[in-house]
Amino acid sequence: MLSLVIPCYNEALSLPSFINKCDALISADVEIILVDNGSSDATHEILEPYAANDSGLRSMRVEVNNGYGAGILAGLEAAKGDVIGWTHADLQTDPEDVLAALALYRKSNNSSELFVKGNRTGRPIVDKFFTIGMSIFETIFMRTIMWDINAQPTLMHRSLYSKWVNPPTDFSLDLYAYYQAKNHRHEILRIPVNFGPRIFGDSHWNTGMVSRLRFIRRTLSYSWQLWKRVRAKEQSEEIG
Repeated sequence: MLSLVIPCYNEALSLPSFINKCDALISADVEIILVDNGSSDATHEILEPYAANDSGLRSMRVEVNNGYGAGILAGLEAAKGDVIGWTHADLQTDPEDVLAALALYRKSNNSSELFVKGNRTGRPIVDKFFTIGMSIFETIFMRTIMWDINAQPTLMHRSLYSKWVNPPTDFSLDLYAYYQAKNHRHEILRIPVNFGPRIFGDSHWNTGMVSRLRFIRRTLSYSWQLWKRVRAKEQSEEIG
């Protein structure tokens, strides 16, 4: 069974269309958890009717927004599936992309060690350069190949999630999950996803060069913290 978490922060404009698309995903093998991540618009009113659902589509609310990652982590805690993951509610990617990812788990002979992530196509050239720069930096810094770190969807087996320790609650969660899959030597598979412009509303973080620089600064800071944790573990194992 797949549990797909959708963090929603002030996505009232896109949610009706997004929920309609989710109808094609819901089955006995797929549940979707819509997380109202402390929204201040009408997101709560739209999602509230799904809060008591026992069917494949249900919602939950995080009263205070403590970051993008915090909303996902809350949803993962409530997930029931053996395969768990997340994608976005802004419709820049099609939620049905997750079906291609799920098919890889069904075909795998060792699904417990499989990590699947999107690989974005169709992006503006400026965004591509931004992704290339961040990918090169993280590859050098973390000493393993990292590419298109924030692409969605992201899927993993529950066994990998159970090994997480103090995951970040901001946008660094994508980096953390990707690195953990690498660190535990899971097979990494990528699926192509078309990444289009936002249809409704505006991005909550990518509002210009200043916001991107802030994102880079936060990511670099977390990368340094993560590297120190990894190095401390390596030194402890060498001593032991």
